[in-house]
Amino acid sequence: MRKYRSFETYLDGVLKDPKEAALYLTAAAEENDPALMLVALAQVVRAHGISQMARKVSLSRAGVYKTISKTGNPELKTFLGLLSASGLKMSFKPSHTPHAR
Repeated sequence: MRKYRSFETYLDGVLKDPKEAALYLTAAAEENDPALMLVALAQVVRAHGISQMARKVSLSRAGVYKTISKTGNPELKTFLGLLSASGLKMSFKPSHTPHAR
């Protein structure tokens, strides 16, 4: 019988690649749903390893778990630190709808 890997195992492998992780987070951000963005960030962090990420952002493992939990609300500094530790950076682009003045 052929062995299959779980979706989580596949996703962890894919999200270790910064290009794939950037596309994944960009797609989540475009939904304008903070809860979805937090889930996507959590998946990227888990792919890189909680302990390793905690060391890179100078947090405890428990602190990282709390930050990326469903009720987490990371500070911008922590959010950017987790992105950087994953080999990512945040960027901005204009929205498709013009802003009224």
